[in-house]
Amino acid sequence: MNRLITLIIALTLLSIGVTAQRYAIIDTKYILSNMPEYKILDKRMQNISESWQKDIDAKQAVLDRMYKNYDAEQYMLTDELKKSRQLEITNKEKEIRELQKKRFGYQGDLFKERENLVKPIQDKVYNAISKLAVSRSYDFILDKSEGITVIFADPKLDKSDDVLRELGIKVIK
Repeated sequence: MNRLITLIIALTLLSIGVTAQRYAIIDTKYILSNMPEYKILDKRMQNISESWQKDIDAKQAVLDRMYKNYDAEQYMLTDELKKSRQLEITNKEKEIRELQKKRFGYQGDLFKERENLVKPIQDKVYNAISKLAVSRSYDFILDKSEGITVIFADPKLDKSDDVLRELGIKVIK
């Protein structure tokens, strides 16, 4: 009788193990940092960002000169000229803020440019991940790079190098 109970418990435990879900952990930041086309794109985005920032900095320098000139001349100006200069300064400040928002704000030019350029690379990575998941029968693939809290991940579960190989990229360690 004890043997029968032990056998039933053992079979139950084995059946639980057989139906367990398979999963893997990847790091998309790591994958992207090893993709040559992403590195080129990232450098291009940095160059665009720097160019736009230089334009904003030049406008800020003009505004700073306007402030200095106003501070130096304000005692010699009539009330009407003071108001006119203050309005010019205020308009210039507004123009700079609007340009910063347009270029670097949420849904700004930089965001849209990055989204347009990165989408094909993201699709390529997603397709490689999907292909890997189907071929190896993974139920879940978790990304540990951003937003997901992974308290512990066994390093042998990290399949980032496999995704890079699927993309045809050699990994040097």
